Amino acid sequence: MGAAAFGGGILSGASGAEAAEAAEAAEAADVARDGAFVPAVVVGTGYGAAVTALRLAEAGERVLMLEMGRWWDRPGADGRVFCGMLDPDRRSSWFRTRTAAPLGSFLWLDVVDRNIEPYAGVLDRVDFGSMAVYAGRGVGGGSLVNGGMAVAPRRDYLQRVLPRVDAAEMYRRYFPRARAMLRVNGIDRTWFEGTEWYRYSRVAREQAARAGLRSVFLDNVYDFRHMRREADGTAPRSALAGELIYGNNHGRMSLDKTYLAAALRTGRVTIAPLHRAKSLRRRRAGGYVLTVERSDETGRRTAVKEIGCRRLFLGAGSLGTTELLLRARETGALPDLGPEIGRGWGPNGNVMAARANHGTDPTGCHQSTVPALGLDDWDDPRHPVFAEVTPVPAGTETWISLYIAITRNPERGTFVYDRATDRMGLRWTRDQNRPAVDAARSFFDRVNRANRTDYRYDLFGPRAKAFADDFTYHPLGGCVLGRATDSYGRIPGHPGLYVTDGSLVPGSLGVNPFLTITALAERNIERIVRQDVLPASGR
Repeated sequence: MGAAAFGGGILSGASGAEAAEAAEAAEAADVARDGAFVPAVVVGTGYGAAVTALRLAEAGERVLMLEMGRWWDRPGADGRVFCGMLDPDRRSSWFRTRTAAPLGSFLWLDVVDRNIEPYAGVLDRVDFGSMAVYAGRGVGGGSLVNGGMAVAPRRDYLQRVLPRVDAAEMYRRYFPRARAMLRVNGIDRTWFEGTEWYRYSRVAREQAARAGLRSVFLDNVYDFRHMRREADGTAPRSALAGELIYGNNHGRMSLDKTYLAAALRTGRVTIAPLHRAKSLRRRRAGGYVLTVERSDETGRRTAVKEIGCRRLFLGAGSLGTTELLLRARETGALPDLGPEIGRGWGPNGNVMAARANHGTDPTGCHQSTVPALGLDDWDDPRHPVFAEVTPVPAGTETWISLYIAITRNPERGTFVYDRATDRMGLRWTRDQNRPAVDAARSFFDRVNRANRTDYRYDLFGPRAKAFADDFTYHPLGGCVLGRATDSYGRIPGHPGLYVTDGSLVPGSLGVNPFLTITALAERNIERIVRQDVLPASGR
């Protein structure tokens, strides 16, 4: 499959798609063969990984990217690549027998989730007892399944969280670069004010204003021009057809259409899907060796390979990157990895909440799945909150206002490795989420008092509760910048070993993290290319 085909989204023509798929698979199989050696391996295809692969390729390096999920470029029998949220099938979930949506019930009835066939689906939920983490699975990682909100953190908070990073330089140089590459855009305000698809946002804004809270528009990587055509009936619907957390068939500018497409066009990048990096060790001649498991889409392991490289960039996300390094340290493969590996993890203060509106405040039968509005109370000295107004696209009126609140929770968890089970665990208790819940309660209590409304207690599982604090979309930390790594993601004492994803961020950003992860990766790889890659190659 040519690079341009990867950048173009869904392939048309079954025979052409099958031939292109076969060609791409043959190339990946050759480059990722057992015993292969490549100059650079990037583990993962999410934000940090995609940035890294592109900039290495532009510097002349040949790069192999290993992705545990599949390519999402082939329509199923129904003509769609992805399934919708209201009709999930096996494409929805990573090897589960039942979907696990964030909203677990409605009127305390288990009517949200569906039984499905185990398959290499696009959304994973990794359970650690008192905390679960949602993660995208596929070429493009989290960009396939997130809400797409491209928000930069407050400058003073970024400087506080990442003190070794020049915040002014980030905002002047790297955030604009990331925004341009990700194709960030904003909603037309006039259309927003009049369309039925964002009534739910306008209702939440009005109620927040009564409580003295400020609202802000959220930029996104979903193409809002395409969304307007969806509403006009001149483009196929996706955000207006109940598609988001299991992927969007149209409109979403995921990484396979931006950074990864650009990387493939260089001709120096190969992506090997359904390849899971299991472990790593030093290579006698220098560099590293990865043990990699190749599986098919049903989960059947088809091969175990060893692939060597001169430079190894870990971009498998907070969970994947940390697990690889912990396993290497605790099994003795890389025994001199530092004690900071596994520390500094946090869920970005995520709390989900829902409110019951009056019958005179309908939120709309038709709701866009792409959030476009946030409520900003980050200046509250005691309980700072940034709450994004999210949809309940049930296809019928619910009178529900739903939010993902991002709070400033100082609590941090620690990842640990269990040699007996060869698995990573998380030391995190529900009590550690108390600061986040207290902040969310303070925030939404103000909204409820101002509007004489109450919480919905029926949406987050069988127990009556107003807040869901047992899962996160924003896992951060585990290999914190300046602690587990140097100031640019290098692992001390291990030349050629780098971290380039959200595990570098210590647990909290105050906003959706992917724009910051992308900008930070741009900053880091620019320095690494200049200091490590180009001098070694003589270029």
